[in-house]
Amino acid sequence: MHVSSGQKRHVAGRRAALAVALGGCLLGSVARAQQTAPSSAETLSPVNVTVTGSRIRGTDVETAQPVVVMDRQAIKATGLTRLDDIIARMPSAGTPEVTPQDTLSSSRDAGGRYANLRNLGAVRTLVLVNGRRWTTSLGGLTDLSTLPVAIVERIEVLKDGASSIYGSDAIGGVVNIITTDRFEGASADVLYGVNGRGDGAQKNGSFTWGKSTQDASLILGANYEDGDDLSDAKRALTRLPSGPRHPDSGFGMGPYGGVYDPRQPGRAYVLNHGPGVTADSADLADYHPYDPNSTADKYATTRDMTFRAGSKLRNLFATGRYNLTDDIALRGMASYGVRDTSWQAAGYPLQSGAGRGTPLLIDADNAYNPFPGDDTAFFRRTTEFPRVTWAKSKTFHIDGGAEGNFNWGDHVWNWDVTYAYSEARGSTTTSGNIDLDHARKALGPTTPIDGQPTCADAADRAAGCLPWNILAGPGATPASVWRYVSSTGTSRQTTRSNDIIANLTGGVVDMPAGVLRVAGGVEHRDERGRYAPYAADAAGLTTQLASAPTDGGYVANEAYVELDIPLLADLPLARELAVNVSTRYSHYSAFGGRSARKYSFRWKPFDDLLLRGTYAEGFRAPTVADLYAGTSESFESFLDPCDTAYGAAAGHADVAARCAAAGLPPGYRQVAQSGAQIASATGGQNPVAFSSGANPALKPESSITRTAGLVYSPSRLDGLDVTLDYYKVAIRDVITPILAGDILDFCYVANDPTYCGRFTRNAAGAITSLDESLANLGSLRTEGYDLGVHYRFPVTRWGEFALLSDSTYLQDYAQTSATGATPRQLAGYMNGVQGLYRVRSNLSLDWARERFGATWTVRYFSGLNDACWSPGVECNRPTETNALTGVTGISRKGGVAFHDAQLRWQAPWNGSFRVGINNVFARKGPLFYNVSSSGGGSPPYNPAYDIDRYFYVGYQQKF
Repeated sequence: MHVSSGQKRHVAGRRAALAVALGGCLLGSVARAQQTAPSSAETLSPVNVTVTGSRIRGTDVETAQPVVVMDRQAIKATGLTRLDDIIARMPSAGTPEVTPQDTLSSSRDAGGRYANLRNLGAVRTLVLVNGRRWTTSLGGLTDLSTLPVAIVERIEVLKDGASSIYGSDAIGGVVNIITTDRFEGASADVLYGVNGRGDGAQKNGSFTWGKSTQDASLILGANYEDGDDLSDAKRALTRLPSGPRHPDSGFGMGPYGGVYDPRQPGRAYVLNHGPGVTADSADLADYHPYDPNSTADKYATTRDMTFRAGSKLRNLFATGRYNLTDDIALRGMASYGVRDTSWQAAGYPLQSGAGRGTPLLIDADNAYNPFPGDDTAFFRRTTEFPRVTWAKSKTFHIDGGAEGNFNWGDHVWNWDVTYAYSEARGSTTTSGNIDLDHARKALGPTTPIDGQPTCADAADRAAGCLPWNILAGPGATPASVWRYVSSTGTSRQTTRSNDIIANLTGGVVDMPAGVLRVAGGVEHRDERGRYAPYAADAAGLTTQLASAPTDGGYVANEAYVELDIPLLADLPLARELAVNVSTRYSHYSAFGGRSARKYSFRWKPFDDLLLRGTYAEGFRAPTVADLYAGTSESFESFLDPCDTAYGAAAGHADVAARCAAAGLPPGYRQVAQSGAQIASATGGQNPVAFSSGANPALKPESSITRTAGLVYSPSRLDGLDVTLDYYKVAIRDVITPILAGDILDFCYVANDPTYCGRFTRNAAGAITSLDESLANLGSLRTEGYDLGVHYRFPVTRWGEFALLSDSTYLQDYAQTSATGATPRQLAGYMNGVQGLYRVRSNLSLDWARERFGATWTVRYFSGLNDACWSPGVECNRPTETNALTGVTGISRKGGVAFHDAQLRWQAPWNGSFRVGINNVFARKGPLFYNVSSSGGGSPPYNPAYDIDRYFYVGYQQKF
């Protein structure tokens, strides 16, 4: 690494920066790896380093902003094989919008793996690879599952806004994945892990080969990952829809045929069933009255659902570098990855209302109709035909360019030019849905031929129509009928990015305190994407959620400049004082221009202490999907404020009055998809799909980030490093779908008539349609502290010890749903998808002696506020108002700590073994009824928690 004369003053600052890196690693093996002489197969140190968050080459600006680094040794020490899982271990990371613990998500990004910094969402976390943007989806998410851990040299995480350097999306922070660029020899690495229940096995294998000379280097790599899924039915915590404490709650539509009496509206019957029971579905005498509040005729859908999706990844990777001259080098990188993911949901809850405007009825002249002569409405879950989704993603990235340096006066200048092309092709295939046209014919009139019921229409028979005895229940439908009435469809999406980047940085002038340095550059980025749903789904001809095609894109032209200005040096109370200023102008073809600025300082009053702070403006541009996506459907879970038992109307007379004025009947109760009234303040899923869509008039989100902190490394206590950082991020004009619960609350609780036109109700009060389309709505603010304490003990006869502690305290997380609305103070709450923990902390003790090493790590999550099950059940704070729902009553759930252990041995034949257990004591987290099944996970378990003990063993051989 080149170190200028001006940089030599900052040795202590660099040591403090190393402490920050150690904190992110969680393991003392990081520093030990730096002290060990490299073997023939180890990665060589890069010649030039650009620190994440700055384009200025050097090391002393590194400590001006909070950057955490995890190197290869630390990554291996986690025992994890996926980048998203590794990043999620950081206390400052939250749960992303879409997780592998998805059950009912209709998101086009389902199946991928994402990172979320500061709980601000994966769409506000910028992911870079070697300082350059990686491909994103139509929804703006970067899928980390297409990047194998084997090619990663280190992960740098900037917990600060950086739009002035990188442009859009860097509001919550930046994840910069640095890949291996110089390697000598070959290395093979394998790992096998399995959960304590014997499922969820993880198999990982990688091979890396590299050759380096004085003027050239080439690295080739291949990686294979295979992770099995976990099912809800395997564990007591997830086997039942509402968990083991409420075994009779949350059941959905049952698998045996139900009918509504066409002669007595409101009366429903279900076919008799049970061990040894034989019933004729065409004979009403073999039915009994349906009680929606009983589980006897309903179904626990979790029996058939995936708890966490399995996936496979195959990746090929190549990188090379060639020095044309002493001052100019060519470089290139290529990566191709294929990821397959699959998950399963229970069979479709088919009912007459699924007919999309025209009811799906059993014809009056159908042989299986228990009410012959009358068209009959029905309901029945097709449990024998679960809905299975297969998602495939193919990601290709290639970049190439040149870099070099030259002297201008007494200063070295560096330049680089890069062209990068990224492409992601994804397909999603879903089975288990119903072809409505074929189902309508199969339930139509029948005629006997050779004593057997057949479809009455000859043309339909010729086209393959077979009558469907839908009411007969599981096992009664022949495979030939399933082939006729079922639908399996594939949707496809493609995103492409062309990026041209040029940067120039160097010293301008020598000042009394050091060198004034500058960096500047330009970027031209063209983002395009399209989504093509399965034609029958898009036309509303199947039970799959309908969505319209997407096709669009934008061009961004950007320029930035950054100055690093030394003010004072080598003075009393001013060993160093410097400021860094940067600004970036971005012009988007979709909405016009936007500027972002950043100001930071670093001050060392004496060698042991560094003080730092930043003020940064940021923005997030609307994604291709935000601007151009077609209308889509989704089933939402929500609490209707007009529900007279659990909604706001139950305790607020003004809300009850507004509901009555809107025409809702007295004593109105919200009805869930099963037909039963909701049984708790968690609400229920609507029987009718809601719609959402893009908004081409969207403008960017804008943000202000403030940070202040210190790095303390006392010279009298060698090995101790302390970091403390304060952060505050405020976001305006948040781009968001207006969710069903919020729309209803705005209308009835906030009394804002603007939102009352977004939904309709029928005469019974049930919501029949609702529009959740995107808008720039409200604001989001978060504030807190990061603390790191790392101590490497003096070397003893028993070996080397290191104690590392990293914690985040969330002081404030305020969400305002609309302009003028009262902010919801959500710090300490389970917020549907993610837990907004007041405290997250990692504590690690590492030991190393000769060829052996061991690490013990404790991961702590503080308790969270959750919705009460009901006013008298699981409601330990009944008089407090729930800030998330607005309903009186909070259920406070306690914190949980997970313990991890790893043993390591360096073999004398240049091999290394590692064996470990994550969640040593098989701890289970508390149950949360606010966990969302759409996008987040499998209620009632928190997707951020370990579900089981996990064992793994790994071996690496270097050649």
